[in-house]
Amino acid sequence: MTWLTRLVGFDTTSRDSNRELIAALGAAAADAGLTPRIVPDPTGQKANLIVSIPDANGSTEGGVMLAGHVDCVPVDAQHWSSDPFRVDIRDGLAYGRGTADMKGFDAAVAAALPDMAAGPLREPLHLCFTYDEEIGCRGAQPLVDALQAAGIRPRVCFVGEPTSMRMIRAHKSINVAQVSVRGVGAHSSLTPDGVNAIEYAARIVLFHRKRCDRWRAEGPFDDAYPVPYTTGSVNQISGGTAVNIVPDQCVVTLEWRSLGELDDAAEIAALQDFCAGVEQDMRAENPAASITVEMIASAPGLDTPEDAESVLLGRELGLQVCPDKVTYGTEAGIYDRGGVSTVVVGPGDIAQAHKADEFVSLDQLAACDAFIARLIRHLRADA
Repeated sequence: MTWLTRLVGFDTTSRDSNRELIAALGAAAADAGLTPRIVPDPTGQKANLIVSIPDANGSTEGGVMLAGHVDCVPVDAQHWSSDPFRVDIRDGLAYGRGTADMKGFDAAVAAALPDMAAGPLREPLHLCFTYDEEIGCRGAQPLVDALQAAGIRPRVCFVGEPTSMRMIRAHKSINVAQVSVRGVGAHSSLTPDGVNAIEYAARIVLFHRKRCDRWRAEGPFDDAYPVPYTTGSVNQISGGTAVNIVPDQCVVTLEWRSLGELDDAAEIAALQDFCAGVEQDMRAENPAASITVEMIASAPGLDTPEDAESVLLGRELGLQVCPDKVTYGTEAGIYDRGGVSTVVVGPGDIAQAHKADEFVSLDQLAACDAFIARLIRHLRADA
């Protein structure tokens, strides 16, 4: 509980820096006699952390990876019963921002550092903490790149998102596109002098709505998901200045979460092609008009086979497999695509994530502690 209290006490909302929390974890690793590797993002305001415990021969090749993100979602406009950045324990539940998603898992890993470092391992153990998962899994690929550059290639990964300590083998991808439409402003009594950014943005909104309807009607389908088809929506839109001005800008943010059978790259290309066509029509009115498409998040889905190394190891360590696939996204697909057999398993319930009065039960935290203890015993050289 000490580590959970410490980690929740750091406000690591994704818009802010995570460096203080990363420094605290790095210091704990150093105190345990381990070498923390801090990997900053391009701005230097955020960082990933890698801590590898070599095997008895000093090798970091292969082994098991425990992965968690340290950022959390905002508490803005939420009504909490207690301070969201201070753990409050009531009726066997620990309340606080990130307790479930996913500082409960991070705290369990941190608390086990001395035990992990205490004796020789027959396989290495890799501890990885990332930034910006909540805004598109932005830290995961730089983490994979850093691991590969260091010659670290885990064979198995457990991503500690809240799953009630059951292994999740599959989830959908997530793709978020921000489309910026730049028109030409004019007095609304002189509409031919302008290019209406909102009206052209509406064409893009309708394009995305139609393809979401097509996915719902035509599939592909997978009944293992609670929503058995690819979903999508337009989630943010802003534009215009005043009621008597032809709007010169409009920004549309849209997303889709797809089944593995859907080719996300092809769907991104289709969106870009459609926007290029709209831009051409805008420029026919005025060459100054333009449209840009920025993928602000694109994380692959996960579909780990039942006989994969990660699933088999999890079973050996006493974990059960959740029979269902889930609609939310994680960093697991990025690690799996990087060649690491990956499942998602961690304390807490995803239903509590992102809400006011987020909580994780003490029983779930204890179950996570026990799982990590079993993993360490499994990896002991003298086991």
